[in-house]
Amino acid sequence: MAHFLTGSSSLAFFSRCPPHRESHRRHAVVQCGTSSSMPRISEPEVSPAESSAVIQGGTAPLVQALQSTASQDVACFHFPGHNRGKAAPSSLSKLIGSGAFLHDLPELPELDDLFSPKGVILDAQKRAAQLFGSSKTWFLVNGTTCGIQASVMATCFPGDYLIVPRNCHISVISALVLSGAVPKYIIPEYNSSWDIAGGITPLQVDKAVKELEEDGKRVGAVLVTSPTYHGVCSNVQGIVSVCHPRGIPVIVDEAHGAHFRFHDSLPSTAIEQGADLAVQSTHKVLCSLTQSSMLHTAGDLVNVDQVSQCLQVLQSSSPSYLLLSSLDAARDHLSKNTNIFEEPLAIASETKDQLVIIPGISVLDLPCFASDFPAIDQLRLTLSASDLQLSGYEADDILYEGHQIVSELVGTRSVTFTVNLGTRVQDVEKLVQSAKHLSEKYFFANSSKPMKENCVCRPLDKISVHLTPREAFFSKKRRVRIEDSLGEICGELICPYPPGIPVLIPGEVVTHDSLSYLMNVRHQGITISGAADVELNSILVCNL
Repeated sequence: MAHFLTGSSSLAFFSRCPPHRESHRRHAVVQCGTSSSMPRISEPEVSPAESSAVIQGGTAPLVQALQSTASQDVACFHFPGHNRGKAAPSSLSKLIGSGAFLHDLPELPELDDLFSPKGVILDAQKRAAQLFGSSKTWFLVNGTTCGIQASVMATCFPGDYLIVPRNCHISVISALVLSGAVPKYIIPEYNSSWDIAGGITPLQVDKAVKELEEDGKRVGAVLVTSPTYHGVCSNVQGIVSVCHPRGIPVIVDEAHGAHFRFHDSLPSTAIEQGADLAVQSTHKVLCSLTQSSMLHTAGDLVNVDQVSQCLQVLQSSSPSYLLLSSLDAARDHLSKNTNIFEEPLAIASETKDQLVIIPGISVLDLPCFASDFPAIDQLRLTLSASDLQLSGYEADDILYEGHQIVSELVGTRSVTFTVNLGTRVQDVEKLVQSAKHLSEKYFFANSSKPMKENCVCRPLDKISVHLTPREAFFSKKRRVRIEDSLGEICGELICPYPPGIPVLIPGEVVTHDSLSYLMNVRHQGITISGAADVELNSILVCNL
């Protein structure tokens, strides 16, 4: 939690600060701010020689520091209360082992400070920046969500416009609420046969920028989701070429593309294509712990100190060193294994070749979209069993209950499987055999039945925005029956989860298409995130 200090409270805080210490063995300098304004956060000046020395240290500095600190024979009078595992709950200790508690340490001096790094965290982040090709990298313990929020807050003043695809993640909507930015939505190409939205194009971005310029509006940033959850990549380089001549920074939600830099056959990364900020979920296809991510920057359009300030507001003041060290370990693992994605890519390619020849099974690929999207992630396998007259949810249930296949993402007309560094050959063989079983059981059994009508509406096509997300979020609301909500202004964020793409956003008018889509999803028993009424029998609308 960030501290905002005024008057006597700042003096009280100053009195609680530890004294200035100059011990090269353990303690770094501790600076206590007394200003009522948010302190400026910046890295200490590092000479080229010092920078080189930092990069040339141990291979995983944060991991090594955590290990060294945990191995000390000391009397502990600090938090957390389990006291390096001595008082760990037995049920959890049995589950995850005592080592997790032993290394669950607070911000001790030798472990550095996430918000003012000068030691091992600075070292680890510099190594990550070098590996991922950025000029600066921040470690995130609140997931990619806080990286998205910080990126928007650092580039958009209240009232600025954020150009964003309408199929953005819910974290972007929360960023709009926090920043006070106004969305200018771009409707992505949508394939109704798959019920899947694709990316956006440079032409769409150029059109949106020109419309705002003609109206005298200021564009704070353009945000692109690339790749999407299904692996569809947008032409980030083309979008950058539209934005940079106008001085507009480009933010890329690259949550699902942290692995792109590590094989020549994978798509280019956002930073390689000129993006100013790229947020990656290192815990997804890569191998850090869940909830740990990285934020990368390049170029000089974005104020890095402003990004650091925003992150201090958004991230926990008690960051988990297990999460932080897992980012350092993942980076170290990748740097030592240059061909690490060779096998997963070969497995994914062979699996796709086997799946596409199974009767009744389709695999999502670029030809499913009319737009000239540059690439699709080869490690993302999205299947449809619509020709077997099975919805995505039905197919997923059969695969899980009958074959113990656990998917990553389920949609109304598709199921997505991710191949990663831990995927085994026997796993994909089981997937192929299970898909063949689906075909054998349902292809002929359902062939005589009339094809199910594709009742999936296009929920993102005809949106009408009456209030900004921030205005709607803080407005007074009332609850109405879902059937009576048509034409009302939605007061909450409603989306099937996963994938976390909102069907209704606070401030949007409830349309027939969005309502029909939600009714269909509710009928299929799918989890709805964001709605106060989890059964979706009612929704909150703005009481204007």
